[in-house]
Amino acid sequence: MRFQVPQFIEVEDKIFGPLTFKQFIYVAGGGGIVAVLFTFLPKFLAFLIAIPVAMLAAGLAFYKVNDRPFALLVEDFFKFHTGSKLYIWKKTDNKKPEGPLISGDKPLEQVYVPKLSGSKLKDLTFQLDVKQQNNPVTEERK
Repeated sequence: MRFQVPQFIEVEDKIFGPLTFKQFIYVAGGGGIVAVLFTFLPKFLAFLIAIPVAMLAAGLAFYKVNDRPFALLVEDFFKFHTGSKLYIWKKTDNKKPEGPLISGDKPLEQVYVPKLSGSKLKDLTFQLDVKQQNNPVTEERK
């Protein structure tokens, strides 16, 4: 049975012209705040406050840092500065017992695991794949 695998799941759909839904919300919210500032404040004070608000809205909508949205950077910034910063370091002893024990005084038996070279491993996986494809019983169980 074949299944279709979704492609390009990282790409958001463009809903409002060239903007995604998130971008539209950031731009509309920033534009609304700027409009309110110019309505209720004197022009000089409105310019001083509106420029950083507009830059933040544009940055949230369009700017990416290391291929990650700027909104995630701002979110991580606030989480870091508001979260707890209690770092505890506890030294642990890495001493191993002289012999591994199951229960009592019986040591574990050593099991020999043969090492496979790269080509033998590929041959083995190919043989297992061929056996699985030719065996109809395993297909019915899935």
